[in-house]
Amino acid sequence: MSIEKTRPSEIERESLSIIRRELCEMGIDVPREREAVILRVIHATADFEYAENLVFSEDAVRRGIEALLTGAAVVTDTNMAKAGVSKVGLRKLGGEVFCYMAEPAVAERAKEEGTTRAVASVRYAAEMNPGAIFAVGNAPTALLELEAQMERGFRSALVIGVPVGFVNVVEAKERILMCCERFGVPAIVARGRKGGSSVAAAIANALIYSAADMLEPEKRGWN
Repeated sequence: MSIEKTRPSEIERESLSIIRRELCEMGIDVPREREAVILRVIHATADFEYAENLVFSEDAVRRGIEALLTGAAVVTDTNMAKAGVSKVGLRKLGGEVFCYMAEPAVAERAKEEGTTRAVASVRYAAEMNPGAIFAVGNAPTALLELEAQMERGFRSALVIGVPVGFVNVVEAKERILMCCERFGVPAIVARGRKGGSSVAAAIANALIYSAADMLEPEKRGWN
């Protein structure tokens, strides 16, 4: 078996073509405004179930892109997700990506308040970057704290809720969806147990690339 495509841009373009074709064969019609997000998540995971378990609040993609165009930061709940978010794209938009989990101030706060670092990091991020996009791929407790913060009046630019796991994950996702709907906060959530840092980064990147006109790999400097 020969390997025909070796350049990164060729591989990405062919991969997305395969994904589109297989979605069509499955009879799945992806709405145009959500296509970049869904394709990039499937590209990152090779899991076509995301075409149906990703839930978007009304205008979530548009509002996420608009926030990025005004320089909104992205806050992740893991350094792995932070590493996967496009710094080049964010720089073009005037934004940054942050993860506060390893911050000494967050560790101290978690100890003082008797809570987890995920919860303490959300509280810290809400103070430091109130208009940020929050991308949660690991800790359901981070989503529950975002819910609590919204009950107190906090409003983020967008919530990406895709933690992976078996304990409190499904419930936390459903609660953040209802909370975001109640307070008019846009949300993109992966229902069920699936998710992870790579999914959180993929969704963030789809929005960043759309906002920065970088969906084509050549526009990201890929050959």
